[in-house]
Amino acid sequence: MKVIGAGFGRTGTDSMKRALEMLGLSPCHHMYEVLPRQDLYDAWVDVLNGDREPDWDRIFDGFEATVDWPAAHYWRELAAHFPEARILLTVRSAESWLASMDKTILNRMRPENDPTPMALALRARIFDDRIDDPEHIVAIYRRQIEEVQAAFGPDRLLTYELGSGWEPLCEFLGVPVPDKPFPRGNTAEDFQARADQTRAEQTAIQREKG
Repeated sequence: MKVIGAGFGRTGTDSMKRALEMLGLSPCHHMYEVLPRQDLYDAWVDVLNGDREPDWDRIFDGFEATVDWPAAHYWRELAAHFPEARILLTVRSAESWLASMDKTILNRMRPENDPTPMALALRARIFDDRIDDPEHIVAIYRRQIEEVQAAFGPDRLLTYELGSGWEPLCEFLGVPVPDKPFPRGNTAEDFQARADQTRAEQTAIQREKG
């Protein structure tokens, strides 16, 4: 593990995943890697629910980096377990983050919209089951940024502002700037389409489990 992402979802983690992979840190762990792999999915649900002691080496076997939830919630544990890894904190303004969350993740986390185990576990673990309290949600977002920034010095931590392009990331990692544009994507529409597919797949799996 070379890079540990501590930024919340909807801070450009999808683009950052692709950027890190373009820089050779491939594959990069992300929620989109977890959802189609039932072994990872079940392992993370157990970790989030406190039903299993995390086996970080097994969960991240084969991955060279990680961004997004659920791993971002465990940045302290991962930083200690992988002491050579650098910490990457993706951020954006709290206002724009909340607006993006409202259109995507928060809507999907509501039980009536997505009753799958992952959605329920994330809502409880990260937001204390208070996803309809904007002040609470923003406070959690800001607290994570403050705590990560307080925990590491600039030799190990990069706070990456959404939209900053290649330069700060490549300088931090000590690699050349690619001659291709920094990846962008995962609009609210993209998220919704993928979330609908995932919900259908996971609902079918849970029915089979009985």
